[in-house]
Amino acid sequence: MARPLTCAAVQMRSTTDIATNRDDFERLVREAAGRGATYVQTPEMTGLIQKNRKALLDAISAEDSDPIAATASSLAREFGIWLHVGSTPIALGDGKVANRALLFGPDGGKRVSYDKIHMFDVDLDNGESWRESAVYQPGDRAVTVQMDDALLGLAICYDVRFPDIFRKQALAGAEILTSPAAFTRQTGEAHWHVLLRARAIENGAFMIAAAQGGTHEDTRETYGHSMIVDPWGRILAEKADDEPGVITAAIDLDAVLEARQKIPNLKNIRQFNLVGPQ
Repeated sequence: MARPLTCAAVQMRSTTDIATNRDDFERLVREAAGRGATYVQTPEMTGLIQKNRKALLDAISAEDSDPIAATASSLAREFGIWLHVGSTPIALGDGKVANRALLFGPDGGKRVSYDKIHMFDVDLDNGESWRESAVYQPGDRAVTVQMDDALLGLAICYDVRFPDIFRKQALAGAEILTSPAAFTRQTGEAHWHVLLRARAIENGAFMIAAAQGGTHEDTRETYGHSMIVDPWGRILAEKADDEPGVITAAIDLDAVLEARQKIPNLKNIRQFNLVGPQ
């Protein structure tokens, strides 16, 4: 491999207790690092899954005192890895919360954060309804970050349904796209695989998506199936269930250039006007 990178996606079943989740997070990250991963991603809501707003606000803290952030920094430094907390709830004050991703470098320093832009406000079959905007404050900026030889684009869960984020990241040079998630079971069964593969294919980029899985203490059900997808849309690794665990894949970043040379759709974009209806 010309530009090798060993990646890991950590699948969790986060609870309503931050201390328990921190312990599970540490154990699974240690497993991933022990398997040779130098980039490790955890799922959305690594630190807490709690749909009761008051209980959530009572449990969380600001970023500088968040136990997941502190543990992530320590683990990144201990193993000399890039550690991507897919997201964790961060208190912003005045009852506001950010659904925030954090990336820590091999020295333990925070490289970048990203607050989820698109809020999961939906009404699904069987009475399942979510209003993420009732609790979380949406972000207003997409981000990329240099990670050794690779440019990484950050996104979270529902963002994957909005291709413009990923297209802009790819046009800025991103070679690895990310979508750590807590997809519901019914939307995951219908859409998870096709959405992740589509974002990889249309941008000629790797897609890494760590997921929550199983039935959680707050009664929600998440789909699991953490995946690593290559720029041609091939699934390189999948946790093909909803149980906690780790998947890894050795990738070659030069595969991005190869895919984009075969199908140069990023270069072939044309502006157009919409006319109609006729």
